[in-house]
Amino acid sequence: MTSLDHYRLLGRSGLRVSPLALGTMTFGTEWGWGADAGEARRIFDLYVDRGGNFIDTAVNYTNGASERLVGQFARDKRDRLVLATKFTMARDPGNPNSGGNHRLNMVRSVEQSLRQLDTDRIDLLYLHAWDATTQPDEVLRALDDLVRSGKVQYVGICNTPAWRIAQLQTIADLRGWSPFVALQIEYNLVERTVEHELIPLAASLGLGVLPWSPLGGGVLTGKYTRADLRDSQERAVGTTRASIIASSGLLNERSLDAAETVRAIAWELGATSSQVAIAWTLANPAVTAPVIGARTLEQAQDNFSAVGITLSPDQMARLDQATAPDPIFPGRFLRRPMVEQLIFGGAAVARRV
Repeated sequence: MTSLDHYRLLGRSGLRVSPLALGTMTFGTEWGWGADAGEARRIFDLYVDRGGNFIDTAVNYTNGASERLVGQFARDKRDRLVLATKFTMARDPGNPNSGGNHRLNMVRSVEQSLRQLDTDRIDLLYLHAWDATTQPDEVLRALDDLVRSGKVQYVGICNTPAWRIAQLQTIADLRGWSPFVALQIEYNLVERTVEHELIPLAASLGLGVLPWSPLGGGVLTGKYTRADLRDSQERAVGTTRASIIASSGLLNERSLDAAETVRAIAWELGATSSQVAIAWTLANPAVTAPVIGARTLEQAQDNFSAVGITLSPDQMARLDQATAPDPIFPGRFLRRPMVEQLIFGGAAVARRV
């Protein structure tokens, strides 16, 4: 059992954050499906009143409306909150330098975020996605310059291959530049492939894991059926929530089976499916705080209560059995009895990781 004011350390840093981060991609109606200013304010106030202090946004969310609303809501309690935002995504369509990981976009994005958030600093700045064009030295030195300037306090990374993060973190440590302290990745009961490389990397190199989409795009809430699965196969890619989940690949037979297992366990606990799905991510020791987004106050109230849910060993085992990802190489190879016999000579040896 825990609550939003039972704070955790973020990765290798000494920063104290709540066990759930408030995701604000839903703040603003500019993308056609978010919460208006009034509802966003009620969600924000509910989170903070319960002791929550970890706010997540990005320079481009709802065309900047998310940061502007967060800035307004946080103004009278700024020093109590940890504001996290992100750069990478294009801020000016058609301008090739308004997006990417290079120094120019990084600095201009931070300047725009500071204006939109109406603050003098960003507590945690994420690289939003690896652009596969900018050199690691340029990224790391620019991030370190922002930290040294005081505009940014800590840095994190999202949506980047494990080998690249390992390279970046190693360079930062060797050169005395600001290391990453947080890793934001898609992680939920229907997207567990990050357990192969990214989560072990985070645990080893000191990055707190912040799962985005802990509800699997809504699949784990039980809102979708086999009929939706048939419809999704014919649905064109678009900007509606239904189109996004249809094109994400998360809506399939296996994920619907997982949702049924979640629903059964929720019934046993007297909880909701959303609470069980979030509680499962919180049970992973590598996870610092799932990022929780909501479009209505009712959704927020339900999701925030997940911190009070405890899953039994049997329930965890059932969820694991229903959703465990297939092994990949080299893990698949190294776990073969013959290979273990060759490595350890038949002796029983405890593993560190």
